[in-house]
Amino acid sequence: MVQVDYHRDLKQVQSDGQLAAWLSESNQRAPFDRLDWFTGLARHCGLEPLIAAARTESDIAVLPLRGHGGHLHALSNWYTFRYRPLASGGDGLLEALARDLARKARRVTLSGLPDEDRSASRLENAFRSTGWLVRRSACDTNHVLPVDGRSYEQYLAARPGKLRTTLKRKSGKVETRVLDRFDAEIWRAYEAIYAESWKPEEGSPAFLRAFAESEGKTGRLRLGVALADGEPVAAQMWTVEHGTAWIHKLAHREAAKPLSPGSVLSAALFRHVIDVDRVDLIDFGTGDDPYKRDWMEIVRPRYRLDMFRPGAPRNWPILGRDMLRSGAQYLAATAKRG
Repeated sequence: MVQVDYHRDLKQVQSDGQLAAWLSESNQRAPFDRLDWFTGLARHCGLEPLIAAARTESDIAVLPLRGHGGHLHALSNWYTFRYRPLASGGDGLLEALARDLARKARRVTLSGLPDEDRSASRLENAFRSTGWLVRRSACDTNHVLPVDGRSYEQYLAARPGKLRTTLKRKSGKVETRVLDRFDAEIWRAYEAIYAESWKPEEGSPAFLRAFAESEGKTGRLRLGVALADGEPVAAQMWTVEHGTAWIHKLAHREAAKPLSPGSVLSAALFRHVIDVDRVDLIDFGTGDDPYKRDWMEIVRPRYRLDMFRPGAPRNWPILGRDMLRSGAQYLAATAKRG
């Protein structure tokens, strides 16, 4: 017997023993998969959650969603490295969710899906098999570094020559510190540095600080700062858990750019997580920034799934435009071959 239910009040999720346990630290090994993360997005980022769950006595599948008006989206934003279904069993419960969601929504759009764990493929198959039209496309990239048992010095030896030269020339010009706890003074320095960096305006400073404070209490936070003549000029926020280091935020003062404080601080944090924390993987999140290729070794795609109920009239204009676009592309390709 499969039970499907939905929760807009995350306090209800917290009081649901099976659901709360499944979304806790005991079962979810990344911050983006836990109830605390979804609660932070709702509280600080203005997202309206809809936790969809299908379960039996022994298994459970959860899709953290948001939105109203018949078009649902992933419960995620720019702080989320990747979004995925959270399922303890096979694909049957995902199919049950997809089937039942046809009563709730005419369209479901999920972005940031990985497929190295088959998340994108499993969801695509579940929705297709239950009558939804599914459009799949690549939407982003994710840079990662498998450490493969190397020491930091072994890892560094494989970096591009330009980066190694920069670190050799600049490392003595800035002091670096790496903390495994939250420090309010360093956090204020991070916010000041970010305001003077090349980065766009921070999406939700309150969310990020609350997350950093929480991770600091668990010992998972790695907060780095670089100083020149005693003045903070670069800051970074990483977290470490279950063999993975996640690089969440980094910034440096534009005025200090000649000192390369961001690169020097990154090196200190790479050294720490590789030699001290002994992680297996370092994840640089999303975005194809060129500097990430200097530090990382593998690029993985992220996917968007756009699912439509074909019988919903409000979907017809979108589906019609897709058909016209596909027809035009086919005719253009045929003409080119001819």
